Amino acid sequence: MEAKAISDLERWKAFALGKGEEYKCMEEFDIGYPHSNVKRVIKEDSRTIENRMIAFRLDREYYDGARENGYGGFHYDGRWAKMVPAIIERYGLTSSSAVLDVGCKKGFFLHDLKKALPDIKVRGVENHSYPLELAMDSVKENLLLAEYDKLPFEDGEFDFVMGFASVYMLNLHGVMDALREIQRVGKGKSYVTLGAYDTKEERDLFLEWTLIGTTVLRFDEWQEVFKETGYTGDYYFTTASSLGLVRG
Repeated sequence: MEAKAISDLERWKAFALGKGEEYKCMEEFDIGYPHSNVKRVIKEDSRTIENRMIAFRLDREYYDGARENGYGGFHYDGRWAKMVPAIIERYGLTSSSAVLDVGCKKGFFLHDLKKALPDIKVRGVENHSYPLELAMDSVKENLLLAEYDKLPFEDGEFDFVMGFASVYMLNLHGVMDALREIQRVGKGKSYVTLGAYDTKEERDLFLEWTLIGTTVLRFDEWQEVFKETGYTGDYYFTTASSLGLVRG
């Protein structure tokens, strides 16, 4: 997708890579997160209201319990190490950069980022305590409990802000505030993933599959949200297609 210039937004003029190039913001960008090539067959009542209520406890059962209630075991496997080089290059990260992960879970991304850039400053926030208690030792002291839409940091504190598979668990009001906060604490370079669809069938498949995804909008509706909140970073639309969801 071609980058869309948002010239009326002040932070669009953030400079990338220290080369005086205007950062190409508001671009859909795939960081290469691995998804299984096996199709996920969605049958009627694949995920029940009971599964969703259990998942929203956001405790052991969601992360490390039964698959129908969440991840079915949320363990470090080094997958982020394969994506970190592209992230470093795209966002011009160096050992002197500061990075925030909104929705850091157990700190896997930040752990792999620090392996690549040992002196980089990293912080992570999570809005529930269970994954923080089991976080990677390498970054545990840099993670804290905080709401995504009330980030406890100064304006422009971070060179890059990541929001992977986190923001759209909030309702629309929360999503909008979280995007504003990501914009506020960053310097214009950020990346969020968002639940999205193009057709009603794609929407239905996604909502039948997701356990805690709450705000799932059409592609054009997300663009309206970006404009309203002043969000100028990169994004990726997680869809039924990208997840390999098919009707059973």
